[in-house]
Amino acid sequence: MHQVRVREMLGFFENELTNNILSFWIPRCEDKVNGGYFNCFDNQGVHLVSQDKYTWSQGRFVWIFSKLASMEGSTFKKALQKQFLMLAKSGRDFLMAHCLIGNNDWRCVFLMDETGRPKHVDGWEQMDMSIYADCFVAAGLGKYAEVAFDRDAYDFTKKLYLSILGRVRQRTFNTLPYPLSQKYRAHGIPMILSNTTKELCGAAARFDPSFTPELKENIKHFTDDILTNFVDENNVLHEIITYDNKPVDGIFGAHANPGHTIEDMWFMMDASDILEDPSYIPKIAAITKKTLEIGWDYEMGGILHFCSPEGGEPTGDGGDAKDEPMFGQLINGWSEKLWWPHSEALYTTLICWQRTGDKCFLDWYKKVFDYTFTTFPNPDREIREWIQICSRNGLPQDKIVALPVKDPYHIMRSYILIIESLYKNTFL
Repeated sequence: MHQVRVREMLGFFENELTNNILSFWIPRCEDKVNGGYFNCFDNQGVHLVSQDKYTWSQGRFVWIFSKLASMEGSTFKKALQKQFLMLAKSGRDFLMAHCLIGNNDWRCVFLMDETGRPKHVDGWEQMDMSIYADCFVAAGLGKYAEVAFDRDAYDFTKKLYLSILGRVRQRTFNTLPYPLSQKYRAHGIPMILSNTTKELCGAAARFDPSFTPELKENIKHFTDDILTNFVDENNVLHEIITYDNKPVDGIFGAHANPGHTIEDMWFMMDASDILEDPSYIPKIAAITKKTLEIGWDYEMGGILHFCSPEGGEPTGDGGDAKDEPMFGQLINGWSEKLWWPHSEALYTTLICWQRTGDKCFLDWYKKVFDYTFTTFPNPDREIREWIQICSRNGLPQDKIVALPVKDPYHIMRSYILIIESLYKNTFL
């Protein structure tokens, strides 16, 4: 790629990040009274429909603002970087004060009111509804600890991280809003544990170097688990397998989740770097290529929410899986076009092209780019932040995806990582 083109891309994504995404969230997201962040906006971004705070999103915001305060290749002035770190500290303080079930009970509540009081989600008794929320808190506070040289945040993060690992090993964790029967395993668990562990590595290098070898061993375990147990001989990554690592019959086991797979492939690129083992890269590239081929909607464009291993609508008998909460979403929402798989694909295709030199990834990047920026950015110039969910034909839908929030995490993280990768790339 010509150097001029690289600089044009840098300018494009810096403008998108600063003038279209950050301009929406700052100061909209700030709770200057209680700390933490508001993000229960409707899909159009017009109305704040609730001041509740989902722990899941609070942790993500801490990561984003911490990363913005320290990103490489940034054109942000020091005063703005300081503002980002202050915003990150607001979430750090809020979470460390309120996110745990109780004193020395290292499980995170799922939902809080604006002041930090825990709340029940309608229809559920447990407070620790999703271990994914715990992971996002650990990742966010781990990044903050690294960037802000905050030993207290690191100590909190390490205790939470060890609790997460213990619960996963003992199978005493929840994954709401989509719980899964214990006879199954979900790809999302080793996937998020890999990314969470990676985020602790930077902080451990500052405060706890003796812990780093264990973290690297964990990353290798999670990466090898996915590549060995969830990926078939055709390089299709299956979201669900049995607990004893066997394929699941019918549509529940046969389907793929292109967005999750594409996101995980750059997690694995990170793992390859941390482990200093480039032998993973050909397999990562092959899985990415296969996922784009089967996940792309060749009729209407864009990446499908779910697909069959051959591409297109998932098919097959539901069997016992008909009682699983994810089954309904798989059947009814397979053709939806969501914002987050497309933002993840922008970065993954670019990084795969940079690492392999295979032009097909540059071609996929261009295809994803064209669809993404004609579909998701809000045409209302007072809003600009992305519409999160569209129907198969690309028209906006007023629906909830997992949580009743508007979440900038995938978009901003993708933009940040693209900017960093372009800045560090040898073309410059």
